[in-house]
Amino acid sequence: MTGSAAEYPPVPEALVVPVYDNHTHLEMSPDPERPSLEYRDALGRASSVGVRGVVQVGTDLATSTWGAEVAAREPRVLAAVALHPSHAPTLAESGELDGQLAAIYELAGRSRVRAVGETGLDYYWTTDEAGRAAQRRSFEAHIEIAKRRGLALQIHDRDAHQAVLDTLERVGAPERVVFHCFSGDADFARAVTERGWFVSFAGTVTFRNAQNLRDALEAVPRSRILVETDAPYLTPVPFRGRPNSSYLLPLTLRAMAETLHTDVSMLAAQISSNTELVYGHWDDEPVVEPPGPFDPHPEGSVGPQ
Repeated sequence: MTGSAAEYPPVPEALVVPVYDNHTHLEMSPDPERPSLEYRDALGRASSVGVRGVVQVGTDLATSTWGAEVAAREPRVLAAVALHPSHAPTLAESGELDGQLAAIYELAGRSRVRAVGETGLDYYWTTDEAGRAAQRRSFEAHIEIAKRRGLALQIHDRDAHQAVLDTLERVGAPERVVFHCFSGDADFARAVTERGWFVSFAGTVTFRNAQNLRDALEAVPRSRILVETDAPYLTPVPFRGRPNSSYLLPLTLRAMAETLHTDVSMLAAQISSNTELVYGHWDDEPVVEPPGPFDPHPEGSVGPQ
């Protein structure tokens, strides 16, 4: 990106009642030629607009380890750890999948790791049956990790709605399940929430061509709604296409309140309560000085290269 498209949008008006960002990637940059916001800066901006905390989500062993280390020391961060489903085929082919799943299990026992994710099925990027079988094996292992560790499960579901439901029902879901960046319609939203699971909406719910997501939002009981950025991607309108960060969450929340014909503060209070029900409280453990910026290839790393 060049010019204004590469710039982070201005800080929006602060929320009166704070909320949490259910899913973000503090270490990721939306542009390989441009660094992301330094994570302390990102958290500072978020705090200034009423985003009181975030769930930092891992997608591989390196990012999961970094997220767990940040969360152990930073009071505004809880961590989710996992291998993204799109990595499963390559890891299975190389023989690394089982070893890395074992490492994720160990990370899931660390302080302030409160979820296993993002895990699930992605049939958009993986189209061959061997790759999809590897995804299912990885997904089932992550479900088992979440159950053994007593953690929430954050689902990545792309073009695989029924397969995700079938897997969860066949092996048995953890007590708390969140469909992150929900991409289904109203019927699928009802199928998810009828099972007691949570639905998290990202900036996509503000897109003009996403009426299916707004219909889904209206179909979800208020007690099952969460909100997220999935930063640095999926920036809400009117800044679609520019880099995203947790401080832009109020834009999505206000659009959701408009769709639901409800007060923004009332919706924020409900979502904040829902989020704490899933992950617990952010400030229930002491913290110390946080680590430095994310290093994708730390010395001695056992993560994917």
